[in-house]
Amino acid sequence: MNMKKLAMLVSATALTLSVSAGAMAKDNIALVVSTLNNPFFVSMKDGAQKKADELGYNLIVLDSQNNPAKELGNVQDLTVRGAKLLLINPTDSDAVGNAVMLANKANIPVVTLDRAANKGTVLSHVASDNVAGGKMAGDFIAKKLGDSARIIQLEGISGTSAARERGEGFKQSMAAHPFTLLASQPADFDRTKGLNVMQNLLTAHPDVQAVFAQNDEMALGAMRALQTAGKKDVLIVGFDGTNDGLKAVKSGRLGATIAQQPELIGSKGVEVADKILKGEKVEVNNPVELKLIAE
Repeated sequence: MNMKKLAMLVSATALTLSVSAGAMAKDNIALVVSTLNNPFFVSMKDGAQKKADELGYNLIVLDSQNNPAKELGNVQDLTVRGAKLLLINPTDSDAVGNAVMLANKANIPVVTLDRAANKGTVLSHVASDNVAGGKMAGDFIAKKLGDSARIIQLEGISGTSAARERGEGFKQSMAAHPFTLLASQPADFDRTKGLNVMQNLLTAHPDVQAVFAQNDEMALGAMRALQTAGKKDVLIVGFDGTNDGLKAVKSGRLGATIAQQPELIGSKGVEVADKILKGEKVEVNNPVELKLIAE
């Protein structure tokens, strides 16, 4: 009789421990980042991690290294790792469609961050208003230099929604202010490429008065090229509000940056994921406020 009671007690204890372990288990959500070789996306990842910890999720972070093939491989990996939801910051708005559709096929809900996806089913998008930011940059240049300013634009990665939308906003500003656009060329959101492209463009356009770079990394590269060429009076406007960008504005080396809040984009992304997993309604678009930071 005593042995029977003991067996029942052991069985009940095991069941309690099993339920407790299940209750403590964290759901996996995944964040696939275009590149962690960019301070902006590192900040976005940090914001997502902090919010995931706060809400009790296990966040799996994978780096696509700006390679759509790597991005697709990352999502394939996640389909077998038990991810309940996918947060993805696309390398390219068109190419990411294959990864999104793969997640759709695996019944994993998808939320995009900073850059949109042009294919597949995405439940929600979290990003700054890039069009408004591009226009803000152009309007600032007009305010500083007038409507006849001679400008070079450094574009981001072709095919990304961020590059397209920031360029569209800048184009809207140009419609209101008849600038002379000397050149507009991609430098892929990269500091070294920003330096190299700016050096090449300076040879053809030594009379440039202002540069609009579609992110701070390219702006900092352009700044170095202009400093080396002895052109300290050229107005440079960046985009993102990274720590390095903000320091350069504060020191007077950059004229301004259109500051996004990457940590907030990451944090909001996880908040949206939490609502989706709880079956709550979410907005299709979740805008994050922009600020113009000038010297």
